[in-house]
Amino acid sequence: MRTGGLVIGLESLGIPLPGEIVLVSSALLASQHGDIDPVVLGAGATAGAIIGDSIGYAIGRRGGRPLLAWLGAKFPRHFGEGHIATAERSFRKWGMWAVFFGRFIALLRILAGPLAGVLRMPYGKFLTANVLGGVLWAGGTTAVIHYVGVVAESWLKRFSWLGLVLAVLIGITSMLVLKRKARKAAPEPAMAGE
Repeated sequence: MRTGGLVIGLESLGIPLPGEIVLVSSALLASQHGDIDPVVLGAGATAGAIIGDSIGYAIGRRGGRPLLAWLGAKFPRHFGEGHIATAERSFRKWGMWAVFFGRFIALLRILAGPLAGVLRMPYGKFLTANVLGGVLWAGGTTAVIHYVGVVAESWLKRFSWLGLVLAVLIGITSMLVLKRKARKAAPEPAMAGE
């Protein structure tokens, strides 16, 4: 539980980690095991997201332009001058919305906090967007995935044999279709005497 919040916090801080995968996996586990409380999981994930993004903001604010220049030298494909200029325009145009919706997009989830700090977004606006985005993304994802896991488990228990038969039939049909397409696509052998 704490590990999930830590991974999400580190990802939000700016370290590329699989925070979303950890969150979804944890919520699915919570739906299958009664000893994992989904409310505690969602709260931990939300706290990790908000705290991590706030630390990322502070690092970006303190590091400023030199941080972007260093990142541009190390990773020019991702932090080149053109990318930074585009990000600046987006943040200036969309402001809080860039931080809020950035929570739902993998690369932006990693960069939103530090970039908002570098671009000197007022902390009050950043914090508002960060908290709302963190609650909706982490808490909402936990709730939805947990509910889907509970519903899917009960549905699959009722229809497990039907699902197995259906999966086998789909597999066999796919194999036959692919074989047929492969035969049609193969060049025909040249006839002797031509």
